[in-house]
Amino acid sequence: MSLLIAFNKPFNVVSQFSAHEKYPTLKDFISLPKFYPAGRLDTDSEGLLLLTNDGKLQAKISSPKFKLPKTYWVQVEGSITQQAIDKLKRGVQLKEFYTAPALATILQEPTLLWQRVPPIRERKTIPTSWISITITEGKNRQVRRMCAAVGFPCLRLIRVQIGQYNLFSHNLPLGQWKTINLNNLYL
Repeated sequence: MSLLIAFNKPFNVVSQFSAHEKYPTLKDFISLPKFYPAGRLDTDSEGLLLLTNDGKLQAKISSPKFKLPKTYWVQVEGSITQQAIDKLKRGVQLKEFYTAPALATILQEPTLLWQRVPPIRERKTIPTSWISITITEGKNRQVRRMCAAVGFPCLRLIRVQIGQYNLFSHNLPLGQWKTINLNNLYL
């Protein structure tokens, strides 16, 4: 039977089940056999990670050919400008490719978030700001690289949505997971 679970991954957790010499892994939070992450979420990123026991579903969620939108809330260094947002919306040149246009907006600081452990670095003379960015590609560290390319380095990155599944509309606490009803899910 195909199952899909959503996990709210904490910062400094590796998105794999095999042991890691430095960080906790998914096996420290999820004890279900034969589940695998559908896509990646870097160790220094937080938020929604989908896992499944179905290889076809895993491929559909993680493959760029299906262009499943993924939304991130990103805390950046500096006061984000509309000019930077417009560049993200057009797509930006990274070292080896030009990104597809993103959906990007300026956010007020989210109030729904948990405290990150450890907290981000704070600089007294440099403000921070938040953006929402939705992409369909998912190249290695793409959102972080896009933010840096428009002049606003990423301090904190939280994936909040994959397809129609939203972390906050389902009240998924940090470090917890729950089963998703596949009958009601459009991916």
